[in-house]
Amino acid sequence: MSVFQKLKDVDISKLAEQKGKFDYLSWAHAVREMLKVFPEATWEVHEYDSMPYMQTATGYYTKVSVTVEGLTRTQIHPVLDNKNQTIDTPNAFQINTSIQRCLAKAIALHGLGLSLFAGEDLPDNITDKQEKEFTKLANQVKDEKAKKAMLSALKGGRINESNYAKSLEHCKTIIKNEKKGDK
Repeated sequence: MSVFQKLKDVDISKLAEQKGKFDYLSWAHAVREMLKVFPEATWEVHEYDSMPYMQTATGYYTKVSVTVEGLTRTQIHPVLDNKNQTIDTPNAFQINTSIQRCLAKAIALHGLGLSLFAGEDLPDNITDKQEKEFTKLANQVKDEKAKKAMLSALKGGRINESNYAKSLEHCKTIIKNEKKGDK
Protein backbone atom coordinates (compact mmCIF):
# COMPACT_ATOMS: atom_id res chain seq x y z
CA MET A 1 0.00 0.00 0.00
CA SER A 2 1.37 3.45 -0.90
CA VAL A 3 2.23 6.19 1.60
CA PHE A 4 -0.63 8.24 0.20
CA GLN A 5 -3.15 5.42 0.62
CA LYS A 6 -2.02 4.65 4.18
CA LEU A 7 -2.27 8.30 5.28
CA LYS A 8 -5.47 8.96 3.34
CA ASP A 9 -7.10 6.07 5.20
CA VAL A 10 -6.31 7.50 8.67
CA ASP A 11 -9.60 8.54 10.28
CA ILE A 12 -9.19 12.18 11.31
CA SER A 13 -12.91 12.94 11.55
CA LYS A 14 -12.80 13.33 15.35
CA LEU A 15 -9.70 15.53 15.13
CA ALA A 16 -10.96 18.05 12.58
CA GLU A 17 -11.73 21.52 13.88
CA GLN A 18 -13.60 24.38 12.26
CA LYS A 19 -12.41 27.86 11.36
CA GLY A 20 -15.17 29.91 9.83
CA LYS A 21 -17.00 27.63 7.42
CA PHE A 22 -14.05 25.34 6.77
CA ASP A 23 -12.76 22.28 8.57
CA TYR A 24 -9.05 21.93 9.22
CA LEU A 25 -6.61 19.64 10.97
CA SER A 26 -4.34 21.26 13.54
CA TRP A 27 -0.63 20.89 12.81
CA ALA A 28 -0.15 19.04 16.11
CA HIS A 29 -2.75 16.40 15.18
CA ALA A 30 -1.32 16.14 11.66
CA VAL A 31 2.22 15.56 12.93
CA ARG A 32 1.12 13.05 15.58
CA GLU A 33 -1.05 11.02 13.18
CA MET A 34 1.63 11.02 10.48
CA LEU A 35 4.30 9.87 12.95
CA LYS A 36 2.06 7.08 14.23
CA VAL A 37 2.09 5.56 10.74
CA PHE A 38 5.53 6.75 9.58
CA PRO A 39 7.74 7.47 12.63
CA GLU A 40 10.77 8.20 10.41
CA ALA A 41 9.02 11.06 8.56
CA THR A 42 10.83 14.40 8.64
CA TRP A 43 10.11 18.00 7.71
CA GLU A 44 12.07 21.12 6.92
CA VAL A 45 11.13 24.78 7.25
CA HIS A 46 12.89 26.56 4.38
CA GLU A 47 14.87 29.70 5.11
CA TYR A 48 15.61 32.76 3.03
CA ASP A 49 18.59 34.85 4.17
CA SER A 50 18.44 32.95 7.51
CA MET A 51 14.76 33.85 7.96
CA PRO A 52 11.91 31.27 8.00
CA TYR A 53 9.88 33.31 5.51
CA MET A 54 10.23 35.02 2.18
CA GLN A 55 9.04 38.51 1.42
CA THR A 56 7.75 39.28 -2.07
CA ALA A 57 5.87 42.11 -3.72
CA THR A 58 2.63 40.19 -3.04
CA GLY A 59 3.30 39.45 0.64
CA TYR A 60 5.12 37.14 3.02
CA TYR A 61 5.27 33.38 2.52
CA THR A 62 6.51 30.32 4.39
CA LYS A 63 7.64 27.07 2.82
CA VAL A 64 7.76 23.61 4.37
CA SER A 65 8.82 20.24 2.92
CA VAL A 66 7.75 16.91 4.42
CA THR A 67 9.56 13.68 3.57
CA VAL A 68 7.88 10.32 4.08
CA GLU A 69 9.53 7.09 2.94
CA GLY A 70 11.94 9.05 0.73
CA LEU A 71 9.21 11.08 -1.02
CA THR A 72 9.35 14.83 -0.39
CA ARG A 73 6.36 17.10 -0.90
CA THR A 74 6.61 20.88 -0.50
CA GLN A 75 3.96 23.45 0.33
CA ILE A 76 4.11 27.25 0.24
CA HIS A 77 1.69 29.20 2.43
CA PRO A 78 1.05 32.95 2.68
CA VAL A 79 1.21 34.66 6.07
CA LEU A 80 -2.44 35.45 6.80
CA ASP A 81 -4.50 37.06 9.53
CA ASN A 82 -7.50 35.42 11.20
CA LYS A 83 -9.70 36.49 8.26
CA ASN A 84 -7.37 34.82 5.72
CA GLN A 85 -6.10 38.16 4.45
CA THR A 86 -2.39 38.75 3.77
CA ILE A 87 -0.49 40.71 6.41
CA ASP A 88 1.70 43.63 5.31
CA THR A 89 4.09 43.43 8.28
CA PRO A 90 3.65 40.12 10.11
CA ASN A 91 4.95 39.53 13.61
CA ALA A 92 6.76 36.40 14.80
CA PHE A 93 3.55 34.73 15.99
CA GLN A 94 1.85 35.23 12.61
CA ILE A 95 4.87 33.84 10.78
CA ASN A 96 4.98 30.83 13.13
CA THR A 97 1.25 30.24 12.60
CA SER A 98 1.82 30.28 8.84
CA ILE A 99 4.67 27.77 9.19
CA GLN A 100 2.43 25.41 11.17
CA ARG A 101 -0.44 25.69 8.65
CA CYS A 102 2.08 25.11 5.87
CA LEU A 103 3.35 22.01 7.70
CA ALA A 104 -0.19 20.63 8.03
CA LYS A 105 -0.79 21.23 4.32
CA ALA A 106 2.53 19.61 3.33
CA ILE A 107 1.51 16.57 5.38
CA ALA A 108 -1.88 16.63 3.62
CA LEU A 109 -0.07 16.39 0.27
CA HIS A 110 1.00 12.94 1.46
CA GLY A 111 -2.68 12.05 2.05
CA LEU A 112 -3.40 12.79 5.73
CA GLY A 113 -6.40 15.11 5.92
CA LEU A 114 -6.17 16.13 2.27
CA SER A 115 -9.96 15.96 1.88
CA LEU A 116 -10.34 18.77 4.44
CA PHE A 117 -8.74 21.20 2.03
CA ALA A 118 -11.18 20.47 -0.78
CA GLY A 119 -13.27 23.56 -1.29
CA GLU A 120 -10.94 26.11 0.27
CA ASP A 121 -10.42 27.58 -3.18
CA LEU A 122 -14.14 28.15 -3.72
CA PRO A 123 -15.45 31.62 -4.60
CA ASP A 124 -15.82 34.14 -1.78
CA ASN A 125 -18.56 33.78 0.78
CA ILE A 126 -21.72 35.83 0.59
CA THR A 127 -22.22 38.92 2.76
CA ASP A 128 -23.96 38.86 6.14
CA LYS A 129 -26.88 40.73 4.55
CA GLN A 130 -27.19 38.10 1.82
CA GLU A 131 -26.96 35.30 4.39
CA LYS A 132 -29.79 36.84 6.45
CA GLU A 133 -31.89 37.35 3.32
CA PHE A 134 -31.42 33.75 2.22
CA THR A 135 -32.06 32.36 5.72
CA LYS A 136 -35.29 34.37 6.03
CA LEU A 137 -36.50 33.11 2.65
CA ALA A 138 -35.43 29.49 3.27
CA ASN A 139 -37.33 29.47 6.56
CA GLN A 140 -40.51 30.21 4.60
CA VAL A 141 -40.19 26.90 2.74
CA LYS A 142 -42.75 24.40 4.07
CA ASP A 143 -41.06 21.25 2.78
CA GLU A 144 -38.79 20.45 5.75
CA LYS A 145 -36.40 18.33 3.68
CA ALA A 146 -35.91 21.12 1.12
CA LYS A 147 -35.57 23.74 3.87
CA LYS A 148 -32.97 21.66 5.70
CA ALA A 149 -30.99 21.13 2.48
CA MET A 150 -30.95 24.85 1.70
CA LEU A 151 -29.90 25.87 5.21
CA SER A 152 -27.26 23.14 5.25
CA ALA A 153 -25.86 24.40 1.94
CA LEU A 154 -25.73 27.91 3.38
CA LYS A 155 -24.06 26.82 6.61
CA GLY A 156 -21.61 24.59 4.73
CA GLY A 157 -20.45 27.50 2.56
CA ARG A 158 -21.78 25.93 -0.64
CA ILE A 159 -23.80 29.06 -1.36
CA ASN A 160 -21.28 31.68 -2.40
CA GLU A 161 -20.89 34.77 -4.59
CA SER A 162 -20.99 32.80 -7.81
CA ASN A 163 -24.25 30.93 -7.12
CA TYR A 164 -26.06 33.19 -4.67
CA ALA A 165 -28.53 34.71 -7.17
CA LYS A 166 -29.42 31.30 -8.61
CA SER A 167 -29.82 29.79 -5.11
CA LEU A 168 -32.09 32.66 -4.07
CA GLU A 169 -34.22 32.22 -7.21
CA HIS A 170 -34.47 28.48 -6.53
CA CYS A 171 -35.69 29.18 -3.02
CA LYS A 172 -38.28 31.69 -4.31
CA THR A 173 -39.49 29.17 -6.89
CA ILE A 174 -40.05 26.51 -4.23
CA ILE A 175 -42.05 28.96 -2.11
CA LYS A 176 -44.09 30.07 -5.15
CA ASN A 177 -44.83 26.44 -6.10
CA GLU A 178 -45.83 25.59 -2.53
CA LYS A 179 -48.25 28.53 -2.49
CA LYS A 180 -49.79 27.32 -5.77
CA GLY A 181 -50.25 23.87 -4.22
CA ASP A 182 -52.08 25.38 -1.22
CA LYS A 183 -54.84 26.80 -3.42
